[in-house]
Amino acid sequence: MSHTKNAEDLMDTTASGAGETRTPLTSPTSIHPVAETAMETADRLRNRPGSVFWASITLIGAFTIWASASPESLSGVMTAAMDWVAQSIGWSYLVVTLGCIGLLVYIGTSRFGRIRLGAQDAKPEFSTWAWLAMILSAVMGIGLISYGVAEPISHFASPPHGLAEAGTMEAAVRAMQFSYFDWGPHAWAVFGVFGLAIAYSTHCRNNAGLVSPMLRPIFGKLVDGWFGKMIDVFAIIATLFGTTTSLGLGASQIGEGVDRVLGIPSNLLGQIIIIAVITVLFTLSALSGVHKGIKYLSQTTMVLSASLGLYVLFTGPTNFISNLFFRSLGQYSSEFFAVSLMTPSTPEEVQWMQWWTYFMMAWWLSWGAFVGVFLAKISKGRTIRQFVAGVMIVPSVVFFAWFTIFGGSAIKFDMENGGQIGAAALEDVNSAFFATLAELPMSGITSVVSILLVVMYFVSGADANTFVLSMMSSRGTLKPTKPILATWGLLTGLCAVVLLIVGGLGALQQAAMLSALPFTVIVALLGVGLVMELRNDPRFERTRVLTQSDLNKLVDAEPGTRK
Repeated sequence: MSHTKNAEDLMDTTASGAGETRTPLTSPTSIHPVAETAMETADRLRNRPGSVFWASITLIGAFTIWASASPESLSGVMTAAMDWVAQSIGWSYLVVTLGCIGLLVYIGTSRFGRIRLGAQDAKPEFSTWAWLAMILSAVMGIGLISYGVAEPISHFASPPHGLAEAGTMEAAVRAMQFSYFDWGPHAWAVFGVFGLAIAYSTHCRNNAGLVSPMLRPIFGKLVDGWFGKMIDVFAIIATLFGTTTSLGLGASQIGEGVDRVLGIPSNLLGQIIIIAVITVLFTLSALSGVHKGIKYLSQTTMVLSASLGLYVLFTGPTNFISNLFFRSLGQYSSEFFAVSLMTPSTPEEVQWMQWWTYFMMAWWLSWGAFVGVFLAKISKGRTIRQFVAGVMIVPSVVFFAWFTIFGGSAIKFDMENGGQIGAAALEDVNSAFFATLAELPMSGITSVVSILLVVMYFVSGADANTFVLSMMSSRGTLKPTKPILATWGLLTGLCAVVLLIVGGLGALQQAAMLSALPFTVIVALLGVGLVMELRNDPRFERTRVLTQSDLNKLVDAEPGTRK
């Protein structure tokens, strides 16, 4: 019994240590030391939340109290901070996301692409279909409904940077081009870098499921102390506010759909009630675990989404949609780098970028840690090349198709009906999707299906978020406890409600953008750390390129040779 107590005392360490560093403990049946990895430590201490959990709770509690006590001052501070970011360093969002694309292309096509996330004989835990469904549904599924029509039709009615005349075919192409930019490889590459770094860290290096251990090649033992904990707290806060933005969007979208179908007006109280109900649902789903909750929800939403997309494609302006897709894809490809690095030149463009491009890029960065941990959880057994294709290429193609089908249909209807959908979208983005369905047969049924999809995307995304927040605040264990899961589920819903009360959708967006700012630096460092780790992967010890120094060492090692 005394041996067990000594073991507990010796093992009360943080889980952010290197995966290959073993912590000695005394076995209950032997005095000889037993090795334990960081992940094993995290699993054993998962019932005892550490300083990262309490620091995160404290900061979020302070934010909530501030918002409740003085919403005007909080709104003023957030607005001023966001204006400064957009005017001064908004370009950093563009540079980092473009760099993530280049890094994933390099890693996926290089010799590193053959590395398996796990043991060399590890098999994927989920089928390819289930894996892709979870990536699409749990990660950004709610955006398909919230922005699938709203963004293209908004850009069509008011073309970005004055690059086309509103209401023309050129404006339609530009609208799709910028929608592809916001929802394509730039978004998924950010998720891919986070996901690959954390997946490699946990499955290949046996680290805990945290962001900080992947920065060890750069900062060394510094990540084991307060510095590493600070990074993990940043990750938790950014994840929380990135998700609350989605909750606010989802609640607004559900409210608009209920108004269309049942005639119940959408207001703040209704959105708060929707968030409360959905919070209970996704928290219960998270408590059921990834295999049961997220997996089945994701597959169901993918089937319903594909059915709805095909219905709109074939009952809508099919020829217009297909022609618009290829023309827009060509425009997107030919001006890829120009648009990727396009910065504002006037105060009006700064405001536009803050509402669209900067917000989108920051939103993806704020989601990076959440998505990265979730992707790491579901991608064990995949090769890096499979991971890159499944995370960056496949989702981008799906989103291109979806935005063209729904956004293209709305644009065509707008051309024929005098711009009614576009005008409505500029007033309220939540109205655009249902206004488009109203132009097609059986709009009542498709509207109900859309509401159901939003709810399911809502639940699956927040479900995954709750799991990840719990994991990151429990020393990185892949088995967070139910009390921690319930705590983060309730806090996510509470923060979404508070931000809606403070300033509606604008406040939600500002919170996501500001919380993402530290990640413009962190994701860049993650990319560097990942490449350094891959270069030292023991599986490439015998296959890497030899240098003259290596050859000299080999010659010196041969018996009887001279220097």
